[in-house]
Amino acid sequence: MQNLTNPDNNIDGDIENAITAEGLTKTYQASGNQSEKKALKNVDLEIPRGMIFGLLGPNGAGKSTFINILAGLVIKSSGKASVWGFNIDENPRMARASIGVVPQEINFDPFFTPLESLDLQAGLYGVKTNQRRSMEILETLGLGDKANAYSRTLSGGMRRRLLIAKALVHQPPILVLDEPTAGVDIELRHQLWTYVRALNEQGVTIVLTTHYLEEAQALCDRIAIIDHGDLVICDDTPKLLSLLDSKTLLLRPETTLSEVPAGLESYHTTLQSDGKLALTFNPREKTALQVLDDVRQKNISITDLETESTNLEDVFMKLTGNQMAPPNQAG
Repeated sequence: MQNLTNPDNNIDGDIENAITAEGLTKTYQASGNQSEKKALKNVDLEIPRGMIFGLLGPNGAGKSTFINILAGLVIKSSGKASVWGFNIDENPRMARASIGVVPQEINFDPFFTPLESLDLQAGLYGVKTNQRRSMEILETLGLGDKANAYSRTLSGGMRRRLLIAKALVHQPPILVLDEPTAGVDIELRHQLWTYVRALNEQGVTIVLTTHYLEEAQALCDRIAIIDHGDLVICDDTPKLLSLLDSKTLLLRPETTLSEVPAGLESYHTTLQSDGKLALTFNPREKTALQVLDDVRQKNISITDLETESTNLEDVFMKLTGNQMAPPNQAG
């Protein structure tokens, strides 16, 4: 992948945090039948440069409001925010120039070619003609051979990549992807992950909002969860996954069992429909090997075993009490 970052954006400079928010608050005033709503409540958040950072939350949690404030599309009620070291109030032009936002909605003219779309977008950002890298960006994202095709003829995956390309025309050091794989099949989703990782390896800081929790778990170095405008937690992904005090060991006995064996009361033990024994335990108190030894002491021979580790959805539900809605219901 060719390097798409702009040296003038100080991507190799001494900036520690790509994005900083201090007490960031947004209140939508009452209007008509709508009551006052606090979309963000005193959010303090630092997003280190160079990371793939996940921003998760239920519908209406405040994720989009947070992103739109950074992008200059929504005016905050109070607090401070900086993008690539530029205060959004004191230097809004440079703050906006430092961030590229890939929206969830596909929003380009179907009668424009990808090359025309990128040149138009570059013009809106004030990128001089001799400094534009439209063709280079398209080639990097696997769209070089479609540069002069009408956008309406592109596949769903290509259209998603075109949205990313449009967000890169001004070579920002920060790229925000809002539900980038919503409605995309698994194969294309993994292709997009490859492009995202490659951009990150170039030094681009990636901020990802997604309703695919396995996507956040696979991609993100650090994750913040927002719920009802409050920042619930922000931590490295492995630390978040360690928050749940339970792990499950799945064992297949050599002989078929008709009920849960006696003597395993210290575990939450169930006999599954496929004949496996599921033993839930606290990994801080016992290891999986110790659990297995306890089972063997009951004269139960085991032919196969596996563990069920904590996933991000478990953590999300524990912290917010909500399940993530399907991507097409995101708000």
